[in-house]
Amino acid sequence: MIYLLFQGQAALFVIILVAIVISLTFHEFGHAITAKFYGDDTAQKAGRLTLNPVAHIDPMGLLMVALIGFGYAKPVPTNPNNFRSRWASMFVSAAGPAMNLLIAIVAINFYALGVANGWSITQSDGAQVFFVYLALINMILMLFNLIPIGALDGHYILPYFLPKKLAQDYRYWNQRYGNRLLLGLIVLSVVGVPVFSYIANFGESLLPFITFISIT
Repeated sequence: MIYLLFQGQAALFVIILVAIVISLTFHEFGHAITAKFYGDDTAQKAGRLTLNPVAHIDPMGLLMVALIGFGYAKPVPTNPNNFRSRWASMFVSAAGPAMNLLIAIVAINFYALGVANGWSITQSDGAQVFFVYLALINMILMLFNLIPIGALDGHYILPYFLPKKLAQDYRYWNQRYGNRLLLGLIVLSVVGVPVFSYIANFGESLLPFITFISIT
């Protein structure tokens, strides 16, 4: 993403970076508030039950976003022993991607509603770029985090839909090799193999399906 600065597109760089910070913040907040709902206040005690980006953004992860367009936020701490339901781990994990989907829906439809009604806040080119990128980034984060490998949210969700023996085998193999596989996908993307471009393109293709307000 840093290439935008070298191309003289500093404003676009800032817009995308702000959209990413917002997206990561809501993603982690989704985990924290759902854990609290299911009886675990570990995240709350750690100061993570907040929409303050400072509590969620990892400096190195944000630097990676700026440099290579891929990064991470601080993982939300949880204690499964505190959960009141056997399904809690799945819902806590799914809450992050679900929050991203919600933000994407709100962003794209707020923009469409504003354009349809002539709101000044949505009339500029900068507003269009911000809201569209905010929706797209959240769709990408949702899809990416649902991949069931490594430490991504999807690896907590998938076992709930597998037979018990297969779920145990999956957890074993993912624990041993999941992070290596995830790192391999990241490396391939960095060196030019369009691994995550497919996710981005898929996320973009879904935007019309979550846009419920016509601007024509």
